[in-house]
Amino acid sequence: MAILNGTEIKVYSTGTTNLVAFAQNCTLNVNHSPREITNKESGGYKEILEGLRDFSIDIDGAYAWTAANGSALANGIDDLLQTNILATPIVKVDFIFGDTQATSDVSYAGSGFITSISLTGGTEDTATYSMSIEGTGILAQTVS
Repeated sequence: MAILNGTEIKVYSTGTTNLVAFAQNCTLNVNHSPREITNKESGGYKEILEGLRDFSIDIDGAYAWTAANGSALANGIDDLLQTNILATPIVKVDFIFGDTQATSDVSYAGSGFITSISLTGGTEDTATYSMSIEGTGILAQTVS
């Protein structure tokens, strides 16, 4: 069994080539909300069937607006805030969760809306951000 190094899991926005800059942690949340069908013939036990599924991604990382060489970032949290929340109209972000560079790896792709962005700056500490994306539509699994 191969245990995956968490550093290999990345979140890409706008297709497969735009890595979310300076991300340090990312979490893919997938939920299933079954529907209840309990009735008088259920013998006092709850019965359920399949229901709606939903997914979200949470990302946090170091907050920066320029790259290490001093050039402006095109994939930083400021850019995602400007183009996906502050812009009119609010637009969806396409994303891939996984490692798109390796072979025989699993990744997940979908679309969603950024639902929150938080920027934090403590005294003499690294400035950080956190972002949540709520998925819409299908979450597709790909094995490369």
